[in-house]
Amino acid sequence: DPLRPAPSIGMQRLAAALGVGAAGVGAYAMSNPDFSPFGQKKRTIMILFGPPGAGKGTHSPKITAQEKIPSLSTGDMLRAAVAAGTDVGKQAKAIMESGGLVTDEIVIGIIKDAAKADDCKNGFILDGFPRTVEQAKKLDEMLKANKEKVNSVIALEVPDAVLTERICGRWIHKESGRSYHVKFAPPKSLPPGAKATDKNMKDDETGQPLMRRADDTEEALKKRLQGYHAQTVPILKHYEPEGIVSTVNANQSPDKVWAEIAAALAKISK
Repeated sequence: DPLRPAPSIGMQRLAAALGVGAAGVGAYAMSNPDFSPFGQKKRTIMILFGPPGAGKGTHSPKITAQEKIPSLSTGDMLRAAVAAGTDVGKQAKAIMESGGLVTDEIVIGIIKDAAKADDCKNGFILDGFPRTVEQAKKLDEMLKANKEKVNSVIALEVPDAVLTERICGRWIHKESGRSYHVKFAPPKSLPPGAKATDKNMKDDETGQPLMRRADDTEEALKKRLQGYHAQTVPILKHYEPEGIVSTVNANQSPDKVWAEIAAALAKISK
């Protein structure tokens, strides 16, 4: 048909990869639900939830390694966008310098840009976003434009009382980042049965005093947990109808926690 436009080079390459004619790419996409514009398989797009002390820092790297997808922290991406001077980064910088809060649209734009990177070809994990149902809806809209969607939501669950013990017992060595716990991993300087103080909590390697984070107090943690539950529960309910939410009992040994996470990963439709 002389009136039909010639297929683009990109479309020709895609058709060749699929083993169909250029005109058949649309039909292939319709008959193959796993088709994605980013490749022949859907990307794994995951949201990882977990209150402070639930073990996200332990298990997120394992998910990254197994699924070959990076964890995208909105805070890290925002700082990187500002440093790189991207369009979205410039907008964010102007808002922050004026003392304002970065809008949901800017955060979504940063995620959209980051998701185009080569290391996200298999997908990505979102950590720290969304924090509200409205943000989740905006994320869904952004992904829908690329014929994609969130296909896994994993929530690590630990009773608040257990988290209080985990968090409020933490001490750190500021220079090295080494972490200790008065009950689970005490420094050599803490006598058995003694109460932890600034004087008897010292780094094993340097002997320097350890410190506690300002928000690792029972009062601060209570507020953080209240905020976390208020934000997270509605988001989980938002995604539950999709059948993609997996709650993981993170109040058990790390191996057992990982076994539950691995089972959740196995359910992802790819």
